Amino acid sequence: MNDGPENDPGATPAPGSAVPEQTQPIGGQRPAAERWAPPGQGPVTPASVPAASAPPPGPPPTSPPSGYPPPPPTQVLAPAHAPSGHRLERARPPGWMWPFVALLALVVGAGSGILGAIAYSSWDDDSDEPGASSPSNVDYSDLTTQPPLQKPGSVARVAQEVLPSTVQIIAELDGVEAGATGSGFVLDDQGHIITNNHVVADAAENDGPIEIVDQDGNRQNATVVGRSPVYDLAVLHVAGAEDLKPASLGRSRTLRVGEPVVAIGAPLGLSSTVTSGIVSALNRPVTTGSTADDSSYINAVQTDAAINPGNSGGPLVNLQGQVVGVNSAIATNGGGSIDDEAGNIGVGFAIPVEQVVITADQILENGEAQYPVIGARVQTGGPAEFDGATVDEVIPDSPAQDAGLQNGDLITHVNGDRVTDGIALIVAIRTHQPGETIEFTIRRDGDEQTIQVTLDGEVG
Repeated sequence: MNDGPENDPGATPAPGSAVPEQTQPIGGQRPAAERWAPPGQGPVTPASVPAASAPPPGPPPTSPPSGYPPPPPTQVLAPAHAPSGHRLERARPPGWMWPFVALLALVVGAGSGILGAIAYSSWDDDSDEPGASSPSNVDYSDLTTQPPLQKPGSVARVAQEVLPSTVQIIAELDGVEAGATGSGFVLDDQGHIITNNHVVADAAENDGPIEIVDQDGNRQNATVVGRSPVYDLAVLHVAGAEDLKPASLGRSRTLRVGEPVVAIGAPLGLSSTVTSGIVSALNRPVTTGSTADDSSYINAVQTDAAINPGNSGGPLVNLQGQVVGVNSAIATNGGGSIDDEAGNIGVGFAIPVEQVVITADQILENGEAQYPVIGARVQTGGPAEFDGATVDEVIPDSPAQDAGLQNGDLITHVNGDRVTDGIALIVAIRTHQPGETIEFTIRRDGDEQTIQVTLDGEVG
């Protein structure tokens, strides 16, 4: 099994290129009502209402509630030649009108409800809405997930809904309960758990025990079904845990910058912790890992919801209680905290849920995951590039060579979306799947052209 992108014959960092500045993975070592009044006025009182002419004989009118403006004067309809001394009455509608009005109100109300439901369904299910450039060909039909909240709720309501589906993950190494601590969420009703690969990698490679801790503090043993170092994802299985509540899965593609989100997990070992923030950015190409050997590249959802070591693998959730990403990394500014890892500075990154579903499906189907390759190496690191990704080497007998890609070509767009450097190119390619054909816009000798590349696949 290919355990890292360093052996990837696709678009990868060129040999000798500087390791790009990394974001910090976050699953490291485990540490110990006023009344209404018109604008600009105070509450309306009877003293502030102008005096009116004397009312006609009859019972006194009902006074408005204190603090509210008086109702408008009743319009009186009468013949202009009405005899003096006759009381004037409001015109009465014909009797046939009331059933008609009731029927009209019923039809309008039902129609509004139907239209509202259609609009909500369209908003919820439309995967073509702009947002994170995550895979669009995702099949959720085989997953027994929970339905979302019927309408967006408060952070408290979301926490109540999702906490039962979130677990803490504790991995041991050499008998010491300190290999890693992180978070995860329940994928289905068969006891499968999603987390980050870096949370369980050491334990998985050294046959160390892994446990999950649910919201009630119950501990259960877990086994690794499969891992993807390239996408920094892992699938665990907990035997006999079919009663754990699966999370509801959403779409990162429907997210908007500024939309509220909630992060749930076990930061610094503090289980069932809830933090909230907004979507700070979409389509943020980042790489995680401390070296090129364990790097993974993700097209991330950026959030300012507080994320710290131990949040790794936990869900990022919208206000409908749907998982839209897996918290994976935090940016650092050189500072440190417990275990020399930087804490939250308001810049966290999550893997889009669409990629999570695709990778998990591959692992559950085959025990391993694939990622797309083109068979070319590009420069990542060194002085920042903002005009594209330069091809350093085209591998013989590769999709890149078959498509006519050459050394020195500058790749500026993938399927019409701009790429600014090598990392952005790798991330853009990895939002697709092996077998797909994508379009590169390249610049060669001052001329711009497009080429079609059919992606190959590698295990990792």
